[in-house]
Amino acid sequence: MQNSKQLSSEQPLRIDIVSDVVCPWCVVGYRQLAAALKQTDTAHEIHWHPFELNPNMPSEGQNMREHITGKYGSSKQESDASRAQITAVGSEVGFEFNFTDELRMHNTFNLHQLLQWADQTEPSHMHDLKQALFTAHFTNGRNISDIEVLADIAAEVGLDRNQALIILEDQRFATEVRAEEQHWQQQGIQSVPAMVFNERHLVSGAQGVENYVNILEQLANMRE
Repeated sequence: MQNSKQLSSEQPLRIDIVSDVVCPWCVVGYRQLAAALKQTDTAHEIHWHPFELNPNMPSEGQNMREHITGKYGSSKQESDASRAQITAVGSEVGFEFNFTDELRMHNTFNLHQLLQWADQTEPSHMHDLKQALFTAHFTNGRNISDIEVLADIAAEVGLDRNQALIILEDQRFATEVRAEEQHWQQQGIQSVPAMVFNERHLVSGAQGVENYVNILEQLANMRE
């Protein structure tokens, strides 16, 4: 891949990313974008926002293969092919997917509250927490429906475990998360990942590194 011209500017590019931790294409899309940002040396600031793929999912979650079969009518062969594709694309951007028959789909409302708290406590920790949650779910198969596990993950990125547990137990960020989810739905976001550049330009899905490079170059030219 050839080097692109530097796209840095005094004003960082604002990138709002609406995503869910149980969405494999969300972590792939972010990793692709991150590679493009590095390649183009684009000054940027990323803001993460909540989206629930399965807001009606019970708290105990559901076996992922059963969930996909029920939601999309996919056969085991189709499911295996999809998993192989996602695993290969993930590997290209340095992310390890470890799909097993025990992997579960989770209700993510609590973890979005945890992310909201992290953002208000220490924004850099919020980004780290988001990445750690992707890894916990897709690589390590941890039970992210369990608030004790979520508190552990928060502590692993430098946040206060006891405080994390308290906010998950008292649900103090529930209203804020619901309001943010509704805001982005009202902006027309119905699927993720959804990336909004400079609060004006929406890009949906995992576009690939080359396409993100082109998008960043176009945005840079518009700002000149």
